[in-house]
Amino acid sequence: MRATDTEGVELSSYHLKGVAYSWFEMWEDSREEGSPPVRWSEFVDAVIEHFLPLQTKASCAAEFEILKQGSMSVWEYHMRFARLSKYAIYMFPTMEARVRQFVQGLSPLVINEAATTALNFDMNYGKMVAFSQATETRKLKNRMEREGRSKAHSVGNFCGSSGGGGGRSAFRGGSLWPS
Repeated sequence: MRATDTEGVELSSYHLKGVAYSWFEMWEDSREEGSPPVRWSEFVDAVIEHFLPLQTKASCAAEFEILKQGSMSVWEYHMRFARLSKYAIYMFPTMEARVRQFVQGLSPLVINEAATTALNFDMNYGKMVAFSQATETRKLKNRMEREGRSKAHSVGNFCGSSGGGGGRSAFRGGSLWPS
């Protein structure tokens, strides 16, 4: 138990007003005597459970079920996955199920390596996010290097071609028009 969890709950409860504060007092009183201090995640879950309308929870669960990385980075996808997954915990009876759901939503750039790694190694969710980020970074860097070489190669060919200006390239100060 981290001290910051307990401090966060206390600070948040201090700022609650009206109905929210009344709920917090009842919630706090309903906890067993002598139970450990409340963790931040437990408090957040309780607030969401009580105050978030059922329709909103269902909408978030539906959004999670169809979540794909698309044009997001792996990190952005992970953040949305983590935020929405709490509304669809029924989908994760095991860590493998959570990892599988994450991998299925990855972009084509990363999915093949991530899926293979998930099958061949003991991966938890955190390790899979880190692996996917590293794979994405490496592949994007390789793509940029390839594109840079490709552009340099085509520019080099253009510069070496002869224009109509006495064998000098227009790119090097020659004229495109005959003198």
